[in-house]
Amino acid sequence: SPPRQGLPTTEQALDFLKKSHCNRKIIKHSLVVAKTAAELAESILEKGTQLNKALVWSGALLHDVGRSVTTDARHGAEGARLLREAGFGEQLVRMAERHVGAGIPKEEAVSMGLHPKDYIPETLEEKIVCYADKLVSGDKVTDIDYVVKAFAEKLGSDHSSITRIKRLHQEIMHLL
Repeated sequence: SPPRQGLPTTEQALDFLKKSHCNRKIIKHSLVVAKTAAELAESILEKGTQLNKALVWSGALLHDVGRSVTTDARHGAEGARLLREAGFGEQLVRMAERHVGAGIPKEEAVSMGLHPKDYIPETLEEKIVCYADKLVSGDKVTDIDYVVKAFAEKLGSDHSSITRIKRLHQEIMHLL
């Protein structure tokens, strides 16, 4: 079971994904996202911006646990619910809740059948996990051009999430 205080070990996080019925593809994806997020976090730390690298690692491992319930955009909210019910800390809960797309504003959330609130990453750690997740397609690391093209194909080239992912990209690049 997860620690009541602090962060889960890698083993505890992976055990939770398995117990939550996440398949091998989700677990492999989550490991690549965690590695990508940790590399980003390390580079940002080296440039002098403070952040919690252990939180980034744990959040990245657990971000997609809700995919065991649904594969649509509600998987972030479902993941948050699963993590909260299992006793994980709110920082990890919010990472799962806010990583979908490049964050989902309240108006869009309502139209998607989500609880009416903002699902936009706020902390640097949340933003790193969200961004790393966008860069990882399946278990392959891509780049921002691939991400923007994929978003445009899926949602339409004028979708607001494209502006959000570009803004997130700029924000992260500025820290590297």
